[in-house]
Amino acid sequence: QVQLVESGGGLVQAGGSLRLSCAASGRTFSAYSMGWFRQAPGKEREFVRAISPRAEMTYYADSVKGRFTISRDNAKSTVFLQMNSLRPEDTAVYYCAASTRGGTTLSSPSSYAYWGQGTQVTVSS
Repeated sequence: QVQLVESGGGLVQAGGSLRLSCAASGRTFSAYSMGWFRQAPGKEREFVRAISPRAEMTYYADSVKGRFTISRDNAKSTVFLQMNSLRPEDTAVYYCAASTRGGTTLSSPSSYAYWGQGTQVTVSS
C-alpha cells in the first residue's frame, strides 16, 4: 500500500504560478513512476504529466507543454508539479498517482494503482 498526499493548491490569477507537492509513504518510492492528473466538474480525468522512477524520462500532455514541469526527490519521497502561466482552463482538482508501469502507458489513469485525495487549483480571469 502506498499513501499519497497532495498539497499546494489554491487560488491564483491567470498568468500566475503554483507548485504542487505529493508526499508518499513507504520505502519504495523510487520504484514507482509518478503522474499528475486533473479533473474538472463534469469532465473526464485528464493526464497532465508523468515521470519515470529515476527521472530519466518525463511525459506530458500537449495542453501543458512548456508551462508545467514535473520533478521528483526520491530521498524525500516527493514529486512536484511546477505550474506556470496558468489559465482559467487549468482549474481542476489535481491528483497525484503512483504506477508500476512506464512509458506512454502513463498517460492512462488505468496504469496507476495508487492515488492521492486531490488538491484544488482555481485560476481566475
